[in-house]
Amino acid sequence: MTPKDKIDRLREEINRHNHNYYVLNAPQISDKDFDMLLKELEALEKEYPEFADPDSPTQRVGSDLTKGFEHVVHARPMMSLSNTYSIGEVDDWFNRMDKALEGEDFSIVGEMKFDGTSISLTYRHGRLVRAVTRGDGTQGDDVTANVRTIRSIPLTLLPGDWPEEFEIRGEILMPWEVFEKLNAERAYNEEPLFANPRNAASGTLKMQDPKEVARRHLDARFYYLLSDDLPADNHYDNMLAAGQWGFKVSKAMARLRTIDDVDRYIAYWDEHRKELPVATDGLVFKINSLRQQLNLGYTAKSPRWAVAFKFNPERACTLLKEVTFETGRMGIVTPVANLEPVLLSGTVVKRASLHNDDIMQELDIHEGDHLYVEKAGEIIPQITGVDKSQRPANAKKIEFVRECQVCHTPLQRIFGEAAWCCPNKYGCRPQITGRIEHFCARRMMNIDGIGEETAELLYTCGLVENIGQIYDLTSEKLSQLERIGEKTAQRIMRGIEESKSVPFERVIYALSIPNVGETTAKRLARAVTSMENMQSMELEQLSAIPDIGPVIARNIYDFLREPVNAANIRRLTEAGVQMKVDEEKLRPSGSSLDGKTIVISGTFARHSRDEYK
Repeated sequence: MTPKDKIDRLREEINRHNHNYYVLNAPQISDKDFDMLLKELEALEKEYPEFADPDSPTQRVGSDLTKGFEHVVHARPMMSLSNTYSIGEVDDWFNRMDKALEGEDFSIVGEMKFDGTSISLTYRHGRLVRAVTRGDGTQGDDVTANVRTIRSIPLTLLPGDWPEEFEIRGEILMPWEVFEKLNAERAYNEEPLFANPRNAASGTLKMQDPKEVARRHLDARFYYLLSDDLPADNHYDNMLAAGQWGFKVSKAMARLRTIDDVDRYIAYWDEHRKELPVATDGLVFKINSLRQQLNLGYTAKSPRWAVAFKFNPERACTLLKEVTFETGRMGIVTPVANLEPVLLSGTVVKRASLHNDDIMQELDIHEGDHLYVEKAGEIIPQITGVDKSQRPANAKKIEFVRECQVCHTPLQRIFGEAAWCCPNKYGCRPQITGRIEHFCARRMMNIDGIGEETAELLYTCGLVENIGQIYDLTSEKLSQLERIGEKTAQRIMRGIEESKSVPFERVIYALSIPNVGETTAKRLARAVTSMENMQSMELEQLSAIPDIGPVIARNIYDFLREPVNAANIRRLTEAGVQMKVDEEKLRPSGSSLDGKTIVISGTFARHSRDEYK
């Protein structure tokens, strides 16, 4: 595989995981594994700068922007932190800071890394005026009305030396006790359960009804103060001041001066974090001096003067009840371990993916086994081993199935991969409903109201058996269905109408063409400019498009010539869906700075050199 192929493969994989995490709230890999993929891509892009791409996932942060809220540009970008997973990596960071500061005295502030949803609050004259989510780091959603319902957040500050205007950042959290009550209530009402307190807090904060937000008793912790008129020249004292003004600042915050201090801090909280009333997934270490922070500056995505340390996941051993084999949207069959419920990181785990045949063989799972399960990143359950000492006598080994468990079509092994696939693409129920759900998702056609359950319902009732039929729906047809009321029907119809203005590249992504992810869809759209052009292209022409290659070209070519897909595309076109690139996007862009070199030197009082760059 060439370096270019590796880079493209990593970008596609990372974009897919970003979508699962930020849009679907259904991550498939751990935070650590995701970070390893991102680091691998960053290293390759650094080694081969000729393959740089502004759309690469290394050039962006995840987004939680939501339709229905006003988008607000952050006065100062909300950057992410670089992650570490061992004490040794934190020690390496400490030594880099020591070297970068050229022997100058410095101290570190250790803090809890709370597992919630990031928020930025702006105060003027001692009053809360705006609350904005992190969004994509550059802009976020204005959720002020909902934040005002959170009782631990001051609407007016206690008397103090607070600046006339300042920003304070923190995490909106759902305490474990509230989370467990909420999930018990949802289980009673037969509603889908939240996977973890982070998802619950994020979902609650984006609700359109502040009364319901208030009922869920969210909490908050704050960890960063920003202003042109701060009370102190160091982070620790600024946060103590914020605590005096009425903000909830973690009592775990501590000043550390040596590597030994840092290591002891990690060891202590790795054990005692389990006693906290809210979820945490690590620690954060920051250079205390604001002047030193300024001089150390930033990388493209994160401050050099801070680093996050992620805790190792908890582990438990529990009984395997059965292994089921589930067929996904693209036909891939995934084995899933169904477990005797076990409590991990504050949530009950009943299921965990076994990923593929090769991993099943490696684990050597038998009927009645006791499996070791971890929550990778304290979110995703995964099987890490088998306690063979508890294996029943004469236990039968569990083999990967050789036919789809839904449509009973013989499976095919994907060449060069560990995956087995159901080839019955247009007759297998989970593949069909999966494509309908994917088509309607936010980053595709954004048809609000059609998720997994509604896609299943529409298919079962015979209303939508392919994506083209979505545009044949009416409010009358929807209102007659069980679980869909008049308001939901109106919301779905409004989403269908608005989907007709979705840009062409998102339409391509929504079609579920094999191996055509979000980034590839953008490049493809710009190269072909219209669906008509793409349908008329021969295989050689598709292969000649930069970054497409022969495998993806073959997938596109075959997809477009499948009668079911051709009929769907005709129906979308008739419905008024965008089938060509907006002419504005095709116009060449220029800049008055082209060809010029700008040099930034010297020292600055308010911003670092990197910020000015």
